[in-house]
Amino acid sequence: MYVNTKVILEKAHKEGFGVAALNINNLEFLQAIIESGVEKKSPVIIQTSQGALKYAGDGDVFRGARLFVKMTREFADSVDIPVALHLDHGSKLDNIMACIQAGYSSVMIDASHHNFEENMAITKKIVEIAHNANISVEAELGQLAGIEDDVQAEHSVLVDPMEAKQFVETTGVDFLAPAIGTSHGAFKFKGEAKLDFDRLAKVKELTGIPLVLHGASSVVPKFVEIAESYGADFGGSKGVPADVLKQCVQGGISKVNTDTDLRMAFVAGLREYLTKNPKEFDPRNYFKTAKEYVKEVIEDRMEVLGSVGKA
Repeated sequence: MYVNTKVILEKAHKEGFGVAALNINNLEFLQAIIESGVEKKSPVIIQTSQGALKYAGDGDVFRGARLFVKMTREFADSVDIPVALHLDHGSKLDNIMACIQAGYSSVMIDASHHNFEENMAITKKIVEIAHNANISVEAELGQLAGIEDDVQAEHSVLVDPMEAKQFVETTGVDFLAPAIGTSHGAFKFKGEAKLDFDRLAKVKELTGIPLVLHGASSVVPKFVEIAESYGADFGGSKGVPADVLKQCVQGGISKVNTDTDLRMAFVAGLREYLTKNPKEFDPRNYFKTAKEYVKEVIEDRMEVLGSVGKA
């Protein structure tokens, strides 16, 4: 069933578990997410980036948004788990409006590259527009370093808890992504993963709404090894360990974004299949192993976050 993202996250917030928010790039990613959710009886949040909108619509983000809604609703309406569709890192108004008009479950307005006052003013406007369409809104405070799809920043800026309180009260945003030390992409830490859990606890206490962890991929060693054995080069990649993700959920995180892990698992499966099956020329078969590896990542993430059986 297709639902507002707020429905999923308010339950997670109240019951103290996390929900994986999973970026999709093609049909196989969508199938893997839905199948995993059904098998694990877990709610799922499907995410598209601005780049995915453009890719799916062959350059037209409005067409891309409509396509993602139609695909997602077709699957969601045939299963008995809650399924939401979310725009990740919406920084351009036309992308956000495309998703609102198409009927997304929620959108993210990412104005974190602006100063605090501008971020707050921009977010408040988007909240008003989205809420009128019964669509919930995510925003970000602070900034994550790294590169992922069309998101790029050189330095991290950690969230100020008192600003988070003011931001939530002023904008009416439904869920908030506070920067607490993660980063985008596959190269998150040079040493041990260190997040500011005291800062997270304070933000949770002062805002009282579902919180979101960006830059949360774990960079699964198994799939790095498989991919590199078939020619990929992920050297030096390092993510957020499962025990740290669990601690984040215990500290108040309700939504955990996952993109890099899915891509790396998909690449591992695709490279493996093509290498082992050089005579294959049916492109539908190319993605079989890739899809199974993506499902493995998703189902493990559901176990880690505690969403299994919560549908």
